[in-house]
Amino acid sequence: MPSTTTETVKPVAHEVVLIEGDGIGPEIAAAVRLIFEAAAAPVRWTPAIAGGRAFAAGVATGVPAETVDAIERARLVLKAPLETPVGHGGKSANVTLRKLFEMYANIRPVKELAGITTPFSGRGIDMVIVRENVEDLYAGIEHMQTPDTAQALKLITRRGSAKIARAAYELARREGRSRVIAVHKANILKLTEGLFKRTVEAVGAGYPDITTDHMIVDACAHKLVVAPEQIDVAVMTNMNGDILSDLAAGLVGGLGLAASANVGDHAAMFEAVHGSAPDIAGRGLANPTAFLQAGLMLLRHLGEARAAARIEAALALTLSEGRVLTGDLARGKVEAASTMAFAEAVAANLERVDPAALPEVAAPVGADAASTPAPTLPDRITVTTRDDVGFDLFFEVENADPAELGAEITALSEGSPFRLKHLSNRGTAIWPGAVSRTELTPHWRARFVRRADAAAGFDDAAALALIGKVGARHRWMHVEKLLVTDGADGFSRDQGEA
Repeated sequence: MPSTTTETVKPVAHEVVLIEGDGIGPEIAAAVRLIFEAAAAPVRWTPAIAGGRAFAAGVATGVPAETVDAIERARLVLKAPLETPVGHGGKSANVTLRKLFEMYANIRPVKELAGITTPFSGRGIDMVIVRENVEDLYAGIEHMQTPDTAQALKLITRRGSAKIARAAYELARREGRSRVIAVHKANILKLTEGLFKRTVEAVGAGYPDITTDHMIVDACAHKLVVAPEQIDVAVMTNMNGDILSDLAAGLVGGLGLAASANVGDHAAMFEAVHGSAPDIAGRGLANPTAFLQAGLMLLRHLGEARAAARIEAALALTLSEGRVLTGDLARGKVEAASTMAFAEAVAANLERVDPAALPEVAAPVGADAASTPAPTLPDRITVTTRDDVGFDLFFEVENADPAELGAEITALSEGSPFRLKHLSNRGTAIWPGAVSRTELTPHWRARFVRRADAAAGFDDAAALALIGKVGARHRWMHVEKLLVTDGADGFSRDQGEA
């Protein structure tokens, strides 16, 4: 006779690497674990370390090999804040994790929270900032070119820009959003930020159901303050995204409530936006809301949208009633609760959530979402002609007279296939030309271009010989070839350059 016993089938638990982090990290991690356990969220934690504890153990990167192996296996991470050296020491372990696993898309939702009152409450703020996560100045390539002149290389690639653009458009389509704005500084940085803008627009042409706009980054900062409800999805380069996403978080309650996802093709990492707050660590004062929000993003990424909605409803209930709040939210209105007391209140409110009131899990939305394939761009752009027409040489000279220096470098270039076109200092053309009031530093750039009567092509030996002549008199530190492709200059011009 067949058994009549009905067995409850438990959902399959997803393995997630949990990095408890530094400072308040272990406290907010414990709070989120308590809530997830109360909600029976289908997650199996694998503890790992990174950041301060790793640096203290002598791991120069801040990310031990064991942690890398665990992420390689699970491909999912929930990470609490890590210590980051400021102005000295090793690389940021946060950035190392993102770059090791090419987590190129940083996703920052910005939406009003129930029970959180700000000057912008009631404006209907509901945007997503999509930030490129591994390129730009965050490549971290810097040099002291002279004792008092530092250089950072801003690296923007067409492929990296295309990947983050596709992430933004796919997110917009999946969430039923209608507009993607490419935020940039292409009016000044015409090559780097210009490449980003053009690439986003090229990808956007493959999404006819979504409007593509562009906005200069400073105008976007203004728009975020005066009309934030007009921003839907904004995609931007790394540093612009870092700054504007924090500004946007301030509109809906601040970094203490903000979460983000770092997503790539090989792994996804979810984290609170705020820092490790070592000044309050171990005192039970931290608000775990941001880290809990990161956990909800993780659950939705896993397809566990209903579990996420239930926890989110319990959080909203706790915040709206305002009886149990951590000190940053209580502000004298009620007695401040500890980190774990707040977590326990959220866990208890799970029982008050009406399952029938939870939103249905919807399929991806958007016009033609199912029939329109994601557009692709070739990995490399094809050009008909390319020519290295000269080179820039950066060199160091103390207390130089521009006229004398120009005459000296011109004389050194005689007999070479390259002529000195001009000298510049901090991006301003100094010689030849009108008198400049620019304050001169020891950091100079000589722009050499191929003479009109010289043979076509770039003569490496002649360039090296000329660099050697200059180097015999002045310390040089950097050289860049001047590339022209299909008749378009691949280099910027100095201010005042003829």
